[in-house]
Amino acid sequence: MLIALSPAKSLDFETNFMLSNKSSPIFLKDTQKLVAELKNFSIENLESLMNISKNLAKLNFERFQNFDQAKKRQAILAFDGDVYDGIDKKNYTIEDFKFAQNHLIILSGLYGFLRPLDEISPYRLEMGTDFKKIRFISKNLYEFWGDKITLEINKTESQYLINLASSEYFQSINRKICNKKIIDIIFKEKRGEVYKIIGINAKRARGLMTNFIIKNRITHLNDLKDFKLEKYQFSSQYSDSNQLVFIR
Repeated sequence: MLIALSPAKSLDFETNFMLSNKSSPIFLKDTQKLVAELKNFSIENLESLMNISKNLAKLNFERFQNFDQAKKRQAILAFDGDVYDGIDKKNYTIEDFKFAQNHLIILSGLYGFLRPLDEISPYRLEMGTDFKKIRFISKNLYEFWGDKITLEINKTESQYLINLASSEYFQSINRKICNKKIIDIIFKEKRGEVYKIIGINAKRARGLMTNFIIKNRITHLNDLKDFKLEKYQFSSQYSDSNQLVFIR
């Protein structure tokens, strides 16, 4: 079983984690190509491209300019925010991290395919970034990465690919050529007479599910149905062979 997760815009390079285990991103040469191009962008370019404030554009301009010299940290420790709040990494054992390394991938606009212990530099580059208005090596990051991410996933021994990523990031995986059985995980909440996906709550639930898999060493699909955190429960009524739906 392999879990696919999105990265986060929020980063934490300050909290002290006692973890020395680390690895290097598989597509680091491709990342360096992207960074080389992004170094040519002005603060104004980045502000427009990413639709962010001038202060954030300045921060990310400096990140790209100093990318090679920047402090690095394992991806699972560096990413912060709604999804990663549900991952209890502060209390992970070495065995937890080892299991995560073999069963979790983080999809990234800048790095493509990240394992939890791959070291990354601070950055911001969303997978859905559109470069049509600015001269770049590709019109978007889906085109840049092509099928590389999917082919790397195909090399793993996992039978199932558990989709806990956002649609923006999971689009980087070519479902047509992926040799895993893809299982989409959906979290819904009752609103009136219907069940709806509530974005911010679904994000946290994805992190909780990821944590549940890692801490319980889950490798069998049926065992995912035992997830019952924060009042979620598996719904056979709304689920099918391609998706598992959890409701509350």
